[in-house]
Amino acid sequence: MKGSPELIATLNQLLAEELTAINQYMVHAEMCENWGYDKLHAAVRRRAIVEMKHAETIIGRILSLEGTPIVSELKKLHIGADVRAQIANDLQAEREGVVAYNEAIRQAVALQDNVTRALLLSILKDEDAHADELERYHAQIEQMGYETFLSTQL
Repeated sequence: MKGSPELIATLNQLLAEELTAINQYMVHAEMCENWGYDKLHAAVRRRAIVEMKHAETIIGRILSLEGTPIVSELKKLHIGADVRAQIANDLQAEREGVVAYNEAIRQAVALQDNVTRALLLSILKDEDAHADELERYHAQIEQMGYETFLSTQL
C-alpha cells in the first residue's frame, strides 16, 4: 500500500530517535555494568531492547507503506557521565519521544491510517512506561539520596 510521503518522513524521524535511544541506552547500560550497578544495568539494557523492537516495527511499517527506511541517521547522543546524568538524559529523551509519538498519531489519524495509528499508539505506551520508570528513579534519588539509591542498584 502506497503511504503518504509526509507520514513516511515522520516514521523515519521516529526511527532516527529510536536508533539514537538504542545507542544511548546501550552505552549507559554498559557504563552501569562497569561500575557494578547490576540492577540498573539490566533495567537500562531491557529498555534498549524494547527500543530495538520499536525500530524494527517502524522499519516494517515504512516498508509496508512502500517507503525507504533511513537507518543511517541518528540524533545527538546524550551520554551521562554518572548515573544521575544518565537518568536525566534518558528521561528527557523519553519525554521528547512521547511528544513525537503523540504528534505522529495525530498525523496518522488525519490521514485515516489506522494501522499506523495503532502501531504508534502501542509504541507510545512503552515510551510512557519508560518515562514513568525514569521518573521513579529520579524520585527515589530525591527521597533517599543519591548514594543510597546507588547502593540499591548493586
